[in-house]
Amino acid sequence: MHDLSLLINIAAALGVAFVGGLVFRRMGLPTLVGYLLAGVAIGPFSPGFVGDPHTINQLAELGVIFLMFGVGLHFSFRSLWQVRDIAIVGALGQMATTAVLGYLLSQWWGWPPFSGVVLGLAISVASTIVLLRGLMDNGLLNTSHGQVAVGWLVMEDLATVLILLILPTLVPTENGFDWRALGFTVLAAVGFLMFMVFVGARLIPWLLMWVAHTRSRELFILVNLTTALGIALGSTELFGVSLALGAFMAGAVISESPLSHQIAADLLPFREAFSVLFFVSIGMLLDPHYLLDNIGPVLLLTGFIVFGKSTVTALWAFLFPRPARTALIVAAGTSQIGEFSFILGQAGLALGLLEKDQYSLILAGALLSIVINPLMFRLVGFAERGLQWVSPLWKLLDRFGRHLTTIDAPLAGHIVIVGCGRVGRHIAEVAEYLGLPYLVVESDAERAHVLDQRGVRTLLGDAANSEVLAHAALDRARLLVVTLPDEAASELTVAAGRDLAPNLPIIARAATRDGVQRLAELGAQHVIHPELEGGLQLVRHALLQLGFSMEDVRRYAESVRRDHYAALANSSEEQRLLRASFDRADLVQVAWLRLPRDSPWTGRAWEETALATRTGAALATILRDVHSVNDGFEWKKHLTGAAALGIDRTR
Repeated sequence: MHDLSLLINIAAALGVAFVGGLVFRRMGLPTLVGYLLAGVAIGPFSPGFVGDPHTINQLAELGVIFLMFGVGLHFSFRSLWQVRDIAIVGALGQMATTAVLGYLLSQWWGWPPFSGVVLGLAISVASTIVLLRGLMDNGLLNTSHGQVAVGWLVMEDLATVLILLILPTLVPTENGFDWRALGFTVLAAVGFLMFMVFVGARLIPWLLMWVAHTRSRELFILVNLTTALGIALGSTELFGVSLALGAFMAGAVISESPLSHQIAADLLPFREAFSVLFFVSIGMLLDPHYLLDNIGPVLLLTGFIVFGKSTVTALWAFLFPRPARTALIVAAGTSQIGEFSFILGQAGLALGLLEKDQYSLILAGALLSIVINPLMFRLVGFAERGLQWVSPLWKLLDRFGRHLTTIDAPLAGHIVIVGCGRVGRHIAEVAEYLGLPYLVVESDAERAHVLDQRGVRTLLGDAANSEVLAHAALDRARLLVVTLPDEAASELTVAAGRDLAPNLPIIARAATRDGVQRLAELGAQHVIHPELEGGLQLVRHALLQLGFSMEDVRRYAESVRRDHYAALANSSEEQRLLRASFDRADLVQVAWLRLPRDSPWTGRAWEETALATRTGAALATILRDVHSVNDGFEWKKHLTGAAALGIDRTR
């Protein structure tokens, strides 16, 4: 019989992670907490099924590689440089201060000095995943406050990569601190970085572009996976640096390729799946009995991470020329620890600098701080109002004034456009031309940045997988237009929009015929299938070129539309009206007539012309005050003396 232990462990880990993540997501808490508790559920300290720690840890190594590869892929020196005045000095100062305070706490507990160093470093860095989720859910990701917070975390990530590099040199030896080992480590790392900058930065993008030209999706995904894993493993075997540093540099090099967005999209499922296994493996190390027996230290460490660390962060942020609200938001976002703390703790555990009980304490602090973090964002407003009561203190803290770039609360009567790609951009341009207020919800950071530069109201976030729609004022909006190309994301967005604003008209883009029905069932009043409409236009022109009559071509197109969009009619009466509207459309022709200046009808009201009586035509609109460019006049808003006539052949 085949040995299925690997598959059983993968299935069990992913299964319990799904349940845990779903439960916490429904509770409005980060799914990461569910993944950690899933690891506890199948860990050696809990009854029932026990996963194989060795097998899951091997898979977790892949999670570390893909996590760090993703960090490198999205690493942006530009984002860091834009807020360099506060992010670089502030983040490093906060990390150093928190690390020292964590070390002092460990000494009060009686920990060995090197264990205290690892504890201090582990609690000095926040989770990028949790921070981005918090900023996104509160509509802050593309505000000036959110940009500072992201830059702060980028600096922390970069510093953590360097810490992982030198951490092995902290292992105590008989002769004390080994400066020679530190020197060799630094030289090896510099050699690896030079190799990646001068060789990898040229070779890897060329290889990816060459494979892309083979037009094989499978080969392109394989070369990306091979690059990520190969560089991570090669950096360890050839240069002696960590897998984390190798994977980070691989992502950073690829981020300069024009294919970086496609690579990120292709590797996202692998990163998400193996990252989940990484968090499950972390949870398996958590001993609930130890935590219950040591509830005092657990609560003390959690309190220090949530309140002590946030206070340190705010004090450092208040020193720089930014509004007080920026400091409070950065403090709230960094009042937790996560994946980098786990990686640092694991490294300390593997090097013998930490004991399992000490590592369990760090895990417990991470778990509780992540659960509390959404509440910290909600407390920002209360903290701000509380500080304002002490007027002299508030004037000191907020001496650089407020930079409000969030969506204004009074926004009403606006159009909410979810996704500003090729389709959404057209809608935005029309709304702008007509002077209609609109708000864009966009998940692509580069695209959102461009919109921000143009002065477009923009919320950066994934409308299908966050609370960002809650900040789009849907209850006061005029229309919600969902233009996402991913049908699953469109369905989640429509469902969320309908929950937030039950009476709001929703127009959605469908990718398939079945999608039309699903979107209609979820609450979209109007669903458009762009591929169908584009195909019908091609068919229309092709049939007209082949000599078919306009009536036959139109009848065929509308019959296809009637069958395709029948799901939008929910009752027999609506079905009958839908069929009647399409059938009547077959009998209508629309024509534009340009009237000369000397026409007796020019400048007269429609009723005065008696055109309906004389021609049997039904007027659609009259456009005035524009002359043809060919006549040497400038185009204005309306056509002079032009009337659009809908000629109804049934009259």
